[in-house]
Amino acid sequence: MTDSDTQIPDMATLLSAAVEAIGGAERPGQVDMARAVEKAIGSGEHVAAQAGTGTGKSLAYLVPAIRYAVEKQTTVVVSTATIALQRQLVDRDLPRLSEALGAMLGTELKYAILKGRRNYLCLHRVQTGVPEEDEPGQSLFDPQQISALGRQVKRLNEWAEETRTGDRDELVPGVGEQAWRQVAVTAKECLGAQRCPQGTECFAELARAEAGEAHIVVTNHALLAIDALEEFQVLPEHDVVIVDEAHELVDRVTSVATGDLSAAAVETAARRCGRLIEEVTADRLKESAEGLGILLEDLPAGRMDVLSPALGTTLTVVRDAAHACVSALGPDRKDNDPGDAAARKAARSSLEDLHDTAVRLLEAFQPEIAERFDVVWLEKPFVQDGRPRRPPALHVAPIGVGGLLRTTLFERRTAVLTSATLTLGGSFEPLARQWGLPPLAGNTPKDARTAAEGLAHTASKDDGAGKDGAGKDDKEIVWSGLDVGSPFDHPKSGILYVARHLPQPGRDGLADAYLTEITELIEAAGGRTLGLFSSMRAARQAADELKDHLSHPLLCQGEDSTSQLVRLFAEDERTCLFGTLSLWQGVDVPGPSLQLVIMDRIPFPRPDDPVSSARSRAVAARGGNGFMAVAATHAALLLAQGAGRLLRSMDDRGVVAVLDPRLATARYGGFLKGSLPPFWATTDPDVVRGALRRLDQAASDG
Repeated sequence: MTDSDTQIPDMATLLSAAVEAIGGAERPGQVDMARAVEKAIGSGEHVAAQAGTGTGKSLAYLVPAIRYAVEKQTTVVVSTATIALQRQLVDRDLPRLSEALGAMLGTELKYAILKGRRNYLCLHRVQTGVPEEDEPGQSLFDPQQISALGRQVKRLNEWAEETRTGDRDELVPGVGEQAWRQVAVTAKECLGAQRCPQGTECFAELARAEAGEAHIVVTNHALLAIDALEEFQVLPEHDVVIVDEAHELVDRVTSVATGDLSAAAVETAARRCGRLIEEVTADRLKESAEGLGILLEDLPAGRMDVLSPALGTTLTVVRDAAHACVSALGPDRKDNDPGDAAARKAARSSLEDLHDTAVRLLEAFQPEIAERFDVVWLEKPFVQDGRPRRPPALHVAPIGVGGLLRTTLFERRTAVLTSATLTLGGSFEPLARQWGLPPLAGNTPKDARTAAEGLAHTASKDDGAGKDGAGKDDKEIVWSGLDVGSPFDHPKSGILYVARHLPQPGRDGLADAYLTEITELIEAAGGRTLGLFSSMRAARQAADELKDHLSHPLLCQGEDSTSQLVRLFAEDERTCLFGTLSLWQGVDVPGPSLQLVIMDRIPFPRPDDPVSSARSRAVAARGGNGFMAVAATHAALLLAQGAGRLLRSMDDRGVVAVLDPRLATARYGGFLKGSLPPFWATTDPDVVRGALRRLDQAASDG
């Protein structure tokens, strides 16, 4: 990949050239992180690097990764959690680096973005159409919805004639999931490039081919998990992975490893195979769907700890009926025409997923509760306009993914994990143990140690791990943590205000005292407020009750697309924006439009959340503190992410206001505050309102 006579400069020289070309300033934290990444790649030892906003962490890991990939003629995978960061890397950072470093590297830098197959339009499905049996529950939709679906599908067919990538994210505006299903297939449904008539033009295959030739491949945590979970290879061969936005890794891997089972899914599988096998065999599966649907309607929603005889019998029937249909389909034949082959592939995929999920559900209840690897829960539909939005569904998810990550990532490749938020309670330990990394030697703050203990339950049942979270033939895993700090002077740039005088938050919505506090803070700030609420219900209540009382415009999540609302918020300095989870992590608004971040309460997970509650119980069963390891860690991470919305540029100033007094009074408050940036802290409402007025005046004068 490099010219034989070209000597690649050292990493420091490349980093300086990259920073100069982009027009930035080299920062000590960026240099320290780049050196740590270079050392990790060279030694094979993993590193977790926390780098605050403004550090320039993308360059800090891209430059040593590029140097390694070019020198060794190999591929480095960069995994992210969000589309926004993927686009930043592929559309901005990597093109600039290619231009800046090309001559020094002696070759053209090659980079590519790679997503799961379902993210690419399937030309074969566009040409042949989706089987009508793929759309169960059409009766749930009124004629207007069906008409809207038809218009979206028509638009997708027109787009298929002009798109060069088939990438769903490049379709603006986008379409709903139901419409996209008409033109996309999963990896298991795909015929394969050799058998598909459109194989040579396939967007997914072209993306994979491009990735195979790239020095840097940008992907997402979900595909990283799929590459680890599936028997087939998804990503190009690589021995180094850089995980950006690593604080989201556990949740994204858990989501990919979650199985679902509903009567609608069983019905779809029965219809898919109904024309391909004997009617009596398919009817047996269809009847099992009816039985499952009736039973799930009668069962209460929530986590299931005991397998009732009725559900056990029903799941067994589904399992056996699905297996009989797979057997009846027989092996794939090369002489099938593409249309028939696609139908068989789709049917087999549905049936195998059904069978495997039913088996997993049955096995999840067999061990003692303390030894379980999976948690099972039933989700019941919510009703809108008198109609259920979706049928009841069983879900089965891993209680932890540390074992999976250990055996498929840390034992096989060198990993660099980075984010602005990796230390909780002043330590890397809480997140590292969730990732499956061993304890670090040295002193760990007491609360952080408590939050990390008992997390050996994250071992996977498929990795040969025991109670201590270590596999039988484990490769020794060595890692280090590095906090390169932030270019921001937090004590001088921001205030952490905890409303200690308010009552503890209740379950019946926001109390009047909270609404009064929010109003007074916003008026003192002159608008300029991002309100982060622990639930959509609370955000809407605050918006509905304050809109007529505030002297500044107020937007609420759900009134338009989130990106549009954030744009409007950023453009008008006096506007306020209220919302929930995606705003806690997804808003980047530098300047005077955002000088106050309000959080209504400590964002603990819901007590009835099945996965969190199961993880907490598993930690407690192993002698750990389930509350600290799960609920407090979850809250600390979100608080840190929310507080990170305030300072986005060197000139930003403002206040983070947490209305929940428990941050100041509860025993775990120190752990949570230790996870936040080191702002100057106060509990005095007069002091903080005075500061907000001065900031407002300065922004108005400026």
